[in-house]
Amino acid sequence: MPALTHEAIQQGLAKAKGWSYERKELRKKFTFNSFLPGIEFVNKIAAAAESAGHHPDITINYNVVGISLSTHSEGGVTKKDFDLASTIDRIHSTLP
Repeated sequence: MPALTHEAIQQGLAKAKGWSYERKELRKKFTFNSFLPGIEFVNKIAAAAESAGHHPDITINYNVVGISLSTHSEGGVTKKDFDLASTIDRIHSTLP
């Protein structure tokens, strides 16, 4: 799956609320009330990513979870990244 053009990325970002494009990656931060809800979120992302065969870079800073998505084999962002971003947003919307 080839890397998307700058134009295609901008079109995707218009539909991906809160996501940004930096350094050839899609990025978003999610803030929680405390540490454990963020960890629960990460565990759900991990299961979805494993099912998709596409794994994000995840950082955890106490109650802030940072997600970075890119397709390393393609050297940039692909449709897979936007698909996983959408899945991550859906997971987040189901949390209390």
